[in-house]
Amino acid sequence: MSALPTPARQRRKDARPAELLAAALDVFVEKGFAATRMEDIARRAGVSKGTVFLYFESKQALFRAVVQEAVVPHLAAGEALVEAADRAPAQLLPELLRRYWQVLGDARLAGIPKLVMAEAGNFPEVAAFYHENVVQRGRALFMAVLERGMQSGEFRVGDPLVLCHLAIAPLMFSCMWRQTLACCDTESIDPEIFVQTHLDMFMRGLLADPAGERKPE
Repeated sequence: MSALPTPARQRRKDARPAELLAAALDVFVEKGFAATRMEDIARRAGVSKGTVFLYFESKQALFRAVVQEAVVPHLAAGEALVEAADRAPAQLLPELLRRYWQVLGDARLAGIPKLVMAEAGNFPEVAAFYHENVVQRGRALFMAVLERGMQSGEFRVGDPLVLCHLAIAPLMFSCMWRQTLACCDTESIDPEIFVQTHLDMFMRGLLADPAGERKPE
C-alpha cells in the first residue's frame, strides 16, 4: 500500500525553518546584527513575527542557526577533505585556501564575518559563538594540514598558528575591503589575480624545497 502524500500545509511547515534562515541571512547581512529586528526577518520571509518566535526564541538564537546552516557545512566539507588524506599537504593546503576564498567571495556569506567584527564590542556573546564554532574550527583545520606538511618534510618548520594567520589574513582583508572601501577605490585588483599571487608567494615561502629551486647534485 503506497504512503499517503504529505499535505501541502505540512510540507510548508517543514520547509519554514529553512525559509526563515534564508531570510535572516539576507537581513543580517544588509542591516547588521543590532539593526535587524525579528519583524524585518518575518516580513522578508512572508510570515508573522510570532511565527519566527515559534522556531527561534531570540535574535541571538536565530543568528546562531544562520551560522550553523550557512557557514558550518563548508567547514565540515573541508574537514572531510583533510580526513581523506588522499593528497600531499602541498596540494591540499592551496585547495583549502581556494575553498575558503570561494566562501568569502559569496556576498551573502562574506557579510557574516564583517557583521561579527563590526559588532563584536557590543555583542560579545555573538562574537564568542562565531569564534568558537567558525574561527577556531577553521584554524584547527588549516593547522592540521600545516603540521602534517612539516612532519612529512614538505613544509619548513614554523609556528603553525602564525603560518595559519599569514595564509588567511590577506584573504580576509580583501574580503573586508570589497565589503567596505572598494566602492571608493579607483584602482581595483582582479580577485583571481590577487588570490593566485597570494597562493604563489605563500606556498613558495612555505615549501621546504620550492619547485625550480633545487640545487643540482
